Amino acid sequence: MNITNEADIERVVRTVIDEQGRIDVLVNSAGIGIHGSIEDVSLEQAHNRFEVNLFGLARLIQLVLPHMRKQGSGTIVNISSIGGEIALPLGAWYYATKHALEAFSDTLRQEVKQFGIDVVIIQPGIIKTEFEKETPQELRTISGQGAYRNVAEAMAKRAETSLGEGSRASDPVVVAKTIRKAVESATPKPRYAIGYLAGTMLLLNKLLPARLFDRMVTIQPK
Repeated sequence: MNITNEADIERVVRTVIDEQGRIDVLVNSAGIGIHGSIEDVSLEQAHNRFEVNLFGLARLIQLVLPHMRKQGSGTIVNISSIGGEIALPLGAWYYATKHALEAFSDTLRQEVKQFGIDVVIIQPGIIKTEFEKETPQELRTISGQGAYRNVAEAMAKRAETSLGEGSRASDPVVVAKTIRKAVESATPKPRYAIGYLAGTMLLLNKLLPARLFDRMVTIQPK
């Protein structure tokens, strides 16, 4: 379905209820990124990312919750990112959507606990998927010609290396296994940080002073 299309969302929920009579698990995995400086990314592009990464899944949750409340159980799994807690250069709008998703999920967890519904956040690190495939070209197209071109080119080259031959990125199966673990648990954790560099980056973000973390993650163009 198209997560930004109201009719599509309603159709999917109605189909499951008509066929199964209940909804036990909702996994919100739809997501889209955007790479470029805050100055260069259009607000139209930014709005679109929020529609996909937050508002679409929020509407889906609104439609599913009445059924979970009625049955007194359910698990909602929201796929966030380590970018839900940290931020890196030239990715502000993507990170903004994931920070928003984490706050949204925390409040949701607090609100629906009374109905026997669990809310889980999955925070993948670097995962070997198609998600980042267009990152290098996107960086060069959006910010490769202007004031941020040196940083954009440096980050594009790093992106090509981090997911290319010999990459240490984690296999997507680690995400699937973690979702299953959370869904099958009687008391799932609120958050699961998984995959290459996830735990390390989140820990460094917590422990290091902000400006030191900034220096660590900001590529200095040569």
